[in-house]
Amino acid sequence: MADFLTATEAARRLGVKPATLYAYVSRGVLSRGKAADGRASLFSADEVGRLARRGRPRRPAGAADITVQSAITEIADDRLRFRGLDATRLAVSRSFEEVAELLWTGDLPARAARQAWQATPAALAAGRAAQAALPAGTLPLERLQVIVPAMAATDPLRLQLDPSAVIAAGRSIIAGMVACLPSRVTAAAGEPIPGLLWTRLCDQRAGSGLMRAMSAALVLLADHELAASTLAARAAASVRADPYAVVGTGLGAVSGALHGGASLGAEALLAAASGPDDVPRVVAELLRRGEKVPGFGHFVYRGGDPRAIVLLDLVRRAAPKSGQLAVAEAVLAEVRQKSLPEPNIDFVLATLARVAGMVRGAGEAIFAVARTAGWIAHALEAYAGDAPLRPRAVYTGKPAAD
Repeated sequence: MADFLTATEAARRLGVKPATLYAYVSRGVLSRGKAADGRASLFSADEVGRLARRGRPRRPAGAADITVQSAITEIADDRLRFRGLDATRLAVSRSFEEVAELLWTGDLPARAARQAWQATPAALAAGRAAQAALPAGTLPLERLQVIVPAMAATDPLRLQLDPSAVIAAGRSIIAGMVACLPSRVTAAAGEPIPGLLWTRLCDQRAGSGLMRAMSAALVLLADHELAASTLAARAAASVRADPYAVVGTGLGAVSGALHGGASLGAEALLAAASGPDDVPRVVAELLRRGEKVPGFGHFVYRGGDPRAIVLLDLVRRAAPKSGQLAVAEAVLAEVRQKSLPEPNIDFVLATLARVAGMVRGAGEAIFAVARTAGWIAHALEAYAGDAPLRPRAVYTGKPAAD
């Protein structure tokens, strides 16, 4: 027997689909190596043989694996890659719009091909009117949740699902989501998405350093494989829901406190401390109540969230003397002293929002706008499929009476 097997050979040996093979890797059942070219996956023939003799591993109680074949995003070895390219490098070298196009088409566009994304006047009018009817103090994410369906009603071609039409809809949806939010600072004509979003979340213009951090945050959050909101959005697309409905589905799921809403909890943590010296009290009170410190730990990354590392470095460079950054640094020191997990992207997103002086809930809105690019990418893959995404349940109720 050869020392190593390719993914195709290993899957055939085990009698499973390639997606199931990679699920075994994510659950720690199989280990995976890389070929000399750094791209192809290799599996130990002995390890595969032992697993084949033992039989397929049973799912532990309470676990749930849903595997979907996708060419968009890979999370492996504590690294995040979009279409094979390191997302942390893209975050500091490419614009959000360029990375969105990469997710949608598989190719980075030429820099000379940049063009401003725009929604139609009818879509903007409907979206602005819908969110304007909401009470004062409504969070930005809650406004986005009413803007998208309002825009959808103005698009009679929204059920045209060929790739070019879906990509055009994606550009329009993202541009409209941002443009329909209440303006706090006048935006320049043709403002890119990061700059336009800034004018909706902050009362003052951004310096170049913080704008780089905002752009990087949008890139880093653009996709994250099958996170809960993406799975929901992809399921909607698999039954041919239109792109607006796909995004609306994602917006509903992303608001959860264990998903995109986690940054709101981290914002509250940072706001609760009057200064760096007050941080030990705030953290101690959280722990005394039996609560977790929001924005720390990630079930995917064992060695730390690479997105958080990159974004925190950009915020530190942009505003080294910020009092809000000092509070965040004090939280990091306190958590590390207690040997708690490393910070994740939600904590650093909240730090960016606080350092920049953004409105409450800004982190959620940045997350949602960014992740819309990923939802559209997964919708494109799902539209190209021929079957609905239909997981099966393991029944645990009363036995049949007959």
